[in-house]
Amino acid sequence: PLRIVDASLAREAELEDREEAGRALAASLGMWRARPDALVLGLPRGGVPVAFEVADALGLPLDVLVVRKLGLPWQSELAMGAIAGGGALVVNEEVLRHVPRDSDAFETVRAREQRELERREREYRGDRPPLDPRGRCVILVDDGLATGATMEAAVRSLQSLGARRVVVAVPVAAAEARERIAAVADEVVCLETPEFFSAVGQWYRDFGQTSDTEVTDLLERARRRSTPASDRGDER
Repeated sequence: PLRIVDASLAREAELEDREEAGRALAASLGMWRARPDALVLGLPRGGVPVAFEVADALGLPLDVLVVRKLGLPWQSELAMGAIAGGGALVVNEEVLRHVPRDSDAFETVRAREQRELERREREYRGDRPPLDPRGRCVILVDDGLATGATMEAAVRSLQSLGARRVVVAVPVAAAEARERIAAVADEVVCLETPEFFSAVGQWYRDFGQTSDTEVTDLLERARRRSTPASDRGDER
C-alpha cells in the first residue's frame, strides 16, 4: 500500500546543500539499510549528489536513471512523453491529441532525445551496464520536486522495467507535485512540503549547478565503495 512520509525538517533555515539533504533523507529511509533487494537511483544531474549520500548511509548500490522529456517542437515545456534508460517510453496521450496525425514530430523528437540520453549514459557510466531494477525495490532520488513531471516519467519507466517497488525520496516538494507522484509511486518520502513554494533552489543555501563531471565522479566513488578490493585489481 502507498505510504507518504512527510518528515518536517523542523528548522527555520534552508538546507545547506545537496549533501546535507541526502544525509537527512537517509535518516528517514533506515528500513532499507543494507537490503540486498534494494538500490538507489539518482536523477541527473542535481539528484545524484543527494542520492550518493543516501546510498552511502544505507550501504546500497548507486546508479543514475537518465530521463529525457519529449517536448512539443513548438512548445518544448509541454511534454508529449518521456524516455528513460533501459528503453522505457511514457506517452502523454492528452498532449499527443494536439499533434497532427500526419506529423512526424513525435518520432523526430524521440530520436533526438534518445541520442542525448545515450550520450549522457556514456558520459556517466562509460561501458558499464546500468543496474537492473527488475524485481528490486528502487529508491528514486532527486533534489526536489517542482512540477513532478520528470519524476513521474522516471517512476513509470521503472515500473515498465520491472521494478518490484518504487520509493521516491526528495528533500522538498511542492504539495501538488508530491500528490502527483503519490498517485504513481509505491511510497513517497518527502522531508518538507512548504506552504509557499516557488522553486526547489529556494530551500538550499548552496544550489550550484551539478556538472557531468561531478556525476561521473560520484558514480565512480560509489562503485569503488561497493566493489571488494580483491575485485578491483590494481585500482587505487
